[in-house]
Amino acid sequence: MTRVPQGPSRRLLLAGALAAVTATVTGCSSDSAASSSGGAKRLRIGYFAFPSGDLIVKNRKLLEKALPDYKITWIKFDSGASVNQAFLGKSLDIAALGSSPFARGISGSSPIPYKVAWILDVAGENEALVARKDSGITDVAGLKGKTIATPFASTSHYSLLAALETAGLKTSDVKLVDLQPQPIIAAWQRGDIDAAYVWLPTLDELRKTGTQLTSSKEIGAAGKPTLDLAVVSDDLIAQDPTAIDAWRKVEAEALRLIKSDPDGAVESVSAELNISAADAKAQLAQGVFLTPEEVTSADWLGTDGSPGKLLTYISDTGAFLAGQKQIEGAPSEDVVGKAFYLKGLPDVLK
Repeated sequence: MTRVPQGPSRRLLLAGALAAVTATVTGCSSDSAASSSGGAKRLRIGYFAFPSGDLIVKNRKLLEKALPDYKITWIKFDSGASVNQAFLGKSLDIAALGSSPFARGISGSSPIPYKVAWILDVAGENEALVARKDSGITDVAGLKGKTIATPFASTSHYSLLAALETAGLKTSDVKLVDLQPQPIIAAWQRGDIDAAYVWLPTLDELRKTGTQLTSSKEIGAAGKPTLDLAVVSDDLIAQDPTAIDAWRKVEAEALRLIKSDPDGAVESVSAELNISAADAKAQLAQGVFLTPEEVTSADWLGTDGSPGKLLTYISDTGAFLAGQKQIEGAPSEDVVGKAFYLKGLPDVLK
């Protein structure tokens, strides 16, 4: 059986970032040069093809309207690991990022130069562990000796490790395979894997011929919540904090629209994901979307000078990953606190 390897060293990540980011972020180096030489301001934003306020902001061009003098580039990513690599390569200004890869990113002696500045959503039924129906597996304990796929260094990976631990299984009791969402579907169809922990929309494809064993909603309720965060680069914080304020405002507007105009939110998500309105509505219903007031409350992100419970959640995530040998050592609560950017909250949302 295969034991999950420890995360790659910062040196290897940085080396890999040069190739990965060049392929993913076409033209960003020229944008950066233009910005540094006094040209038009720009924002490079990383997002996932995953139901969230990000897709509403993108589809309705809310940020472009708020910052008409900026060149805004939206760059799609498949996993938090690739987002971390892009930040190491200084090819992103703002991006969606899971709480687990964020905990990885701020750990070690050379943390990635970014800070969490917003919460996009809390993982619910939109991330789950599913086993093939023909495998006969009906609970997590039944995965012993089986092959499970998940994108390594993601929130799904973290939740999978937590599910195995709760079921009394070690990582050496199963074979873990590092696959991105689309390759997971292919491996599932070929019968190469017995189960997978992944997010929407891939998750819905697996559910058609699979049995759900647990979800991030259940794992979160048991004490290990995962979240989709939004992080900003240290360079952007230093050079253009007003752009961060404008971005937060439109993200807050998107969260309000999910509550106040659900049909409009569905329309935007449907268009961005190229799926039916019915599917978009079902996918949105599986996430947990906070109100802006909840985001900045003591229960979650917190306010300027007063971090919320997210600080504890990230600290606990780091400790768990260290215990699982996924990172060399857990970041201290002080280190986690310094990786929060809360300046202006909640006043900048008004």
